[in-house]
Amino acid sequence: MKKALRVLIALLGVSLGIGAAALAVNVITRMGGYVLFGGDPWMYALLLCGAGLVGGIIFYLYSTRLLRWIEMVERKLQGMPPGDILAATLGLLLGLLVAFLLSWLARMIPWAGVDLLISILLYCILGMIGCRVAYKKREELRNFRFAAWREMVSDAREKRRNPSRGTAKILDTSVIIDGRIYDVLQTGFLEGPLVVSRAVLTELRHIADSADELRRARGRRGLEILARIQREIDIEVEITDEDNPEIEEVDAKLLWLAQRRGGKVVTTDYNLNKVARVQQVPVLNVNDLANAIKPVVIAGEPLEVRIVKEGKEPGQGVAYLDDGTMVVVENGTRLLGQETTVIVTSALQTSAGRMIFAKPKAES
Repeated sequence: MKKALRVLIALLGVSLGIGAAALAVNVITRMGGYVLFGGDPWMYALLLCGAGLVGGIIFYLYSTRLLRWIEMVERKLQGMPPGDILAATLGLLLGLLVAFLLSWLARMIPWAGVDLLISILLYCILGMIGCRVAYKKREELRNFRFAAWREMVSDAREKRRNPSRGTAKILDTSVIIDGRIYDVLQTGFLEGPLVVSRAVLTELRHIADSADELRRARGRRGLEILARIQREIDIEVEITDEDNPEIEEVDAKLLWLAQRRGGKVVTTDYNLNKVARVQQVPVLNVNDLANAIKPVVIAGEPLEVRIVKEGKEPGQGVAYLDDGTMVVVENGTRLLGQETTVIVTSALQTSAGRMIFAKPKAES
């Protein structure tokens, strides 16, 4: 094997000798403006053969040392990780590419031979620089190259582990205090992750510490609902510190967070619902969901209700269905406190709830 390599090295020397002789003749011709050997092709061929023979002999004599150097390089390469070799190779190729581009500029130099010398130096120097820089920066290059791939794989794994993960749902204070969000999540009709702003938690704590008993109970209920969601429902709940110090109101902070995250605001607040729609922020209103699943009533349908209080207008009575829907009964004041049958005349549905208008059956 070594003999064959020594022969190949000798042939390399022959090729380099012939190339060097041809290059020298070309440069001398360009510099002197005359043709060597009087243009005799046999003399030219003899020169090339002599140069090739000298080159082959020199390389053959030094082939043993060259083989030792090659073996040393081979051992070092075998001990290097494949990623390091790849980085160095890419750096070398990049350096040679830059040298190739710059060598075109060197060809504009009018002095014969100088352009060739500069091109050779460019290839040697830039190739070495590219190789060394890429090798020293191999870790950064590896991280830069595979960062996007690792992130994509990580997201895919996360989605496999958590199929319910989707658009972020930003909870506001009202929907947490309301409590129905727990039941909606428990049924699985709303996917996560749920995002709770630190500003909402602070507002809940202030409400829970209020001097007003009713307000204090609402705040504590909200904190308990949030704790139950984290404890009992298999869904991601993220407490975020993302904030915009320039915004003071909690509702405005939630809209800013929803726009920043590309998420949806979950609320029962009628005014927040309207403002969000004006700012083109997607909203999930629990009241809208509740109204959507309430039994549909149509004009002329009878209802059994108990009138519990007077309405705003003279003669009106107010009753409530089991789901909390308000029924306004015309001329129902005289039936206050009684169970009676009423006939539906119309229904009004808004984000604040549903309202049914009716009149006693006896008047129909």
